[in-house]
Amino acid sequence: MKKAFSKEVINQLKYYVYIYSDPETGEIFYVGKGKGNRVFSHLKDLNNREKNNTIQRIYDKGLNPKIEILTHGLEDEHTALKVEAAIIDLIGKEKLTNRVRGWQSGVFGRVEVNKLISHYEREKVYICEPSILIRVNRLFRYGMSDIELYDATRGIWRIGHDREKAHFAFAVFDGIVQEVYEIQAWFKAGSTFNTRGSLGDNERWEFVGHKAVQSIREKYIGKSVEHYLNKNAQNPLKYVNIKEGS
Repeated sequence: MKKAFSKEVINQLKYYVYIYSDPETGEIFYVGKGKGNRVFSHLKDLNNREKNNTIQRIYDKGLNPKIEILTHGLEDEHTALKVEAAIIDLIGKEKLTNRVRGWQSGVFGRVEVNKLISHYEREKVYICEPSILIRVNRLFRYGMSDIELYDATRGIWRIGHDREKAHFAFAVFDGIVQEVYEIQAWFKAGSTFNTRGSLGDNERWEFVGHKAVQSIREKYIGKSVEHYLNKNAQNPLKYVNIKEGS
């Protein structure tokens, strides 16, 4: 198996997206992007244990991983990153040895068409109820399950006593409302689930609740609330219609 491209091939390939698969089963286990000889670097790269173990198991059978260029001739890395994100989302990260999902896959990965329309049309909505906007940008991805989005939204947060005044919690990604929950109660971090860091921090809290009634959800989901949010703010929480400290 060749482990390098000639200069002529590199010039023609430009940026590309590639896949590694098991030669016996055809199962894809890694998706990547790059240029030059990047595609071959994983054969000696020791930084990803799961990927390396998969390659070693193939070697132990006297075989080589199957390496394929999925698309090439891409003019810039930005385009390659978006294609890589879409492929990872299509296959499912849980089936791959990639450590992370594709670049900005929350926006450029697999997404249901109505959600994509909401993302780009950005219809503005004004909130009437005492609420907390919770930006879940770091954990969010389109296609996540209801329980995954609920857990990403409900904790754990460094938040003060004014939390008790909020009736609703909005799950917000990139300024768009993804879901609305009616808050039932707040608990100290780690009281109702233990899958987050910073447990035992007395300043961190999590809520339990349920999806809001349909009329509330229809009013807000898919609408833009970015006019309430400071994009440069470090705090992912924003009170709306709550007088703080009173």
